[in-house]
Amino acid sequence: MRKSRFTEAQIIGMIKEQEAGMPTAEVCRRHGLSPATFYKLKSKYGGMEVSEAARLKALEDENAKLKRLLADTMLDNVVLKDLPGKELTTLTKRREAALRAMRDHDISQRRACRLVGVDPKTVRRDRPPDCAEIRKEMQEIAGKRRRFGYRRIGVLLERKGMRMNHKKLYRLYREEGLSVKRRRGRKRARGSRTPMPEAACPNARWSLDFLADSFGASRKFRILAVIDDCTRECLCLVADTSLSGARVARELSALIRVYGKPGCIVSDNGTEFTSRAMLKWADENQVPWHYIDPGKPQQNAFIESFNGSLRDEFLNEEIFDSLDDARRKLALWRYDYNTVRPHSSLGNQTPQQARRALEQFEGSAPGALAPDGEPEYPNPTCRLSL
Repeated sequence: MRKSRFTEAQIIGMIKEQEAGMPTAEVCRRHGLSPATFYKLKSKYGGMEVSEAARLKALEDENAKLKRLLADTMLDNVVLKDLPGKELTTLTKRREAALRAMRDHDISQRRACRLVGVDPKTVRRDRPPDCAEIRKEMQEIAGKRRRFGYRRIGVLLERKGMRMNHKKLYRLYREEGLSVKRRRGRKRARGSRTPMPEAACPNARWSLDFLADSFGASRKFRILAVIDDCTRECLCLVADTSLSGARVARELSALIRVYGKPGCIVSDNGTEFTSRAMLKWADENQVPWHYIDPGKPQQNAFIESFNGSLRDEFLNEEIFDSLDDARRKLALWRYDYNTVRPHSSLGNQTPQQARRALEQFEGSAPGALAPDGEPEYPNPTCRLSL
């Protein structure tokens, strides 16, 4: 009901004037109200004193306040029941829940944030998107030309008569989620597509890989390791602070002059092995190159096993004072690895014994690698140059 412009005291005064004998029409004319309004007020306040009317007014206000509180509490319960309470573990989810409560139940921002438990400063109502026609055209163009950026899309929009500021164009482009995604991964050299040959004889397959260590005041250096997968022989250990693709090609050419050309070379997709210098060398020397799949080191298991032995038995046990010191110690360890250290995969023979046995019995089965007596070891200083 609309609030009356008369106070309780004025209404009771008018009623007393009418009860004292003044005609009702005169009372209404004097106070400026209609007879219907007068009788309506009289039905409510008739027979009351001013204190009783004030008490009635206070009770009505309190009753209205309690009704509002009850209605708010019931609405809060409905909103909370609609929210996934167990999933509101992050601020992002709480903000989304507050926006959903504001949208579904048409409640204020402050009330929704209080129910969810999030700062109102971090929650803002979503504004309706502007330029709906332009957005639709941008979506259609991007759907047909997925690699077009916002500049080229803007040119095509201009051809349709839709001109706008480049900053606004970029904003709409980003809001629609049309940013061109970068292609993940890099283009890798595929090498030979034929199956990797079996390492059944010396030089049938070589494996390459890099290791890293440090000397002096934590200065890094790298080691190029090349092994023969058949005999497990370490063909070279080249140490330097930098090993490029051209350097790897030069070292492989030197190994071919000593051991002969391999039937296949296996490596990972490192930048040195996939460089132009390396691809050019493989093409000129007609050496098939097999690249393992990215993230699959088990496909190059022979060199990985060798790297583990080199790291465990040598690199983790030695401290290098300089690069020359590292090269000298690597040469000595390589000689011991090839001529002294027994290999269980070779029937406890050394790699050199296995190479001599296979060269003597060419084309024989792996069982021909049985021990044939103690090997005659050459002078270790003669092998340091290999």
